[in-house]
Amino acid sequence: MTEVKKSLTRTLVGKVVSDKRAKTVTVLVERRVKHELYGKIVSLSSKYHAHDEKGEYKMGDLIEITESRPISKTKNWVVSKLLQKAELV
Repeated sequence: MTEVKKSLTRTLVGKVVSDKRAKTVTVLVERRVKHELYGKIVSLSSKYHAHDEKGEYKMGDLIEITESRPISKTKNWVVSKLLQKAELV
C-alpha cells in the first residue's frame, strides 16, 4: 500500500506588493471564504514578509512562499518559486 506523504511546511501563493526593502518582499495573499452566518462569499487578504536573497522578484509578480524558521522579527517565509512575471504596462 502506498501512502501520499503530506508536506509539513505550509505554502501560499500571492502577489508581490512591495519590493523596497533589502532581501525582502511583501506578499499579498487573498483567499475567498463563505461568511459563517450570511453565506456570502467574502474576500480576505493577508500580507506576509518573505525572504528574497537575490532581490530578483519585483512588484506585481505572482510567487509561491514557503514557511521557514524565523529570519527576523517579521519574516518567517521564504520565496520558493516564481509562478508568473508581472506584466509591463
